[in-house]
Amino acid sequence: MARAFTPKVLTANALLEGDVVYLDAQGHWTRDHLKATLIEDEATADIRLLEAQAQGHEIVGAYLADAKAGPDGPEPIHFREAFRTRGPSNYAHGKQAAGPDEELQL
Repeated sequence: MARAFTPKVLTANALLEGDVVYLDAQGHWTRDHLKATLIEDEATADIRLLEAQAQGHEIVGAYLADAKAGPDGPEPIHFREAFRTRGPSNYAHGKQAAGPDEELQL
């Protein structure tokens, strides 16, 4: 029997900066995982992934990451994805340097 589809967010890395980015509802890439679109349909997820993989001029390494609905937006399920939402860990820059209400522009 096939497993039930787990909701996903579409994530990748910005081509020039390398920052983790997420696809939002308007089809734009954002660094804020809470603004990501939670995809709850497998066919839609597959189509969005194919579309993202064609955006090699903007992003690299697009993939679907398991997520769940949270009070403020999608929340990662796995440790790796939770870690990626916080940005690089070697020193404070990028997401760690920005204030909680700031969003870095892509």
